[in-house]
Amino acid sequence: MGGAAAFAAAQFTTAFAADDTPALAATKKWFKEAQFGMMAHFGLYTLAGGEWKGRKGAHVYGEWLQHSESIPVKEYSLLARAFNPVMFDPLDWMKRARDAGMKYFVITSKHHDGFALYRSRVSKYNVVDATPFKRDVIGEVAEACRATGIKLGLYYSQDVDWSDPDGGGRLVFGNWPYGRRAWGNDWDWKDASGYDFKRYLQRKSLPQMKEILTQYGDLCLIWFDVPVTMSRAESQEFVDLVRKHQPGCLVSGRIGNGLGDYETPGDNAIASKTEEGRLYETVGTMNDSWGYRPTDTHYRTVADIEAIREKCRSIGSNYMLNVGPDPLGRFPVAAVDILNGLANNRKG
Repeated sequence: MGGAAAFAAAQFTTAFAADDTPALAATKKWFKEAQFGMMAHFGLYTLAGGEWKGRKGAHVYGEWLQHSESIPVKEYSLLARAFNPVMFDPLDWMKRARDAGMKYFVITSKHHDGFALYRSRVSKYNVVDATPFKRDVIGEVAEACRATGIKLGLYYSQDVDWSDPDGGGRLVFGNWPYGRRAWGNDWDWKDASGYDFKRYLQRKSLPQMKEILTQYGDLCLIWFDVPVTMSRAESQEFVDLVRKHQPGCLVSGRIGNGLGDYETPGDNAIASKTEEGRLYETVGTMNDSWGYRPTDTHYRTVADIEAIREKCRSIGSNYMLNVGPDPLGRFPVAAVDILNGLANNRKG
């Protein structure tokens, strides 16, 4: 997820538009009625669990470890050699989500570290080509979604990519718990004289977006994130690509520059107000981190999550609850307990 909420809050435009295609209008109607979804952050950072070389990462988000510890790509990428989640069972994931009342599932096809959880022909830095697991995680999740009636959405970090010298955020700075830092990778590539973000978009980001739009069947949404570098024209290019290949697929407001079909406030934030004719989604964690971090035991109770869900329902916002699977591909026991509690409440 994003490292700061400020970039998320203002990335929104009108949801229901007169020129919507029938497919897009139908998905917007479905989204508003769906109310509850699940997100999963899963990737190389899962293996590290928020720690590096015997020290705890400075960022509470486990998936931000490479950034907070300035881990060189040549070192961080070695995690791929050990990524082998042999207990990964997406059908079990979807059944648990369905039983808890969730209607859609969003998973990280590529996070800020640049590693793809699917077979990408654009970059060999992916789960099939670079790991011993050699299975297309996104493809298997898509099959499990179809088998259980859960709609599939995909998270894709379109701007920031720490594995690429032209990845976004190199010249955009934020205040972090570990000091003022660029959003992008400025530890491997300190000299920005040859930096070209547009080259990254054309070489990797847009081609990978086309891949995930065309390889996994119908998608209910693309969940973009942290548009810290992108111009309006660049954001629009992604929107147009989605509209071309998936006419009924929603675009999250974190595509940036006032575009998008629905608003997602900051991480773990509920919209302060909602307006008729607009779509909203609160996205939140079960504990504090989005990616797996075993030392983070600050899990919310089932009652806490039900209260958040009720608040979202009362203001007309969806609620998407995140889980960080462990290195073997399992939901942590605490997460399973929460999902079981939500499922039991539905039966009661």
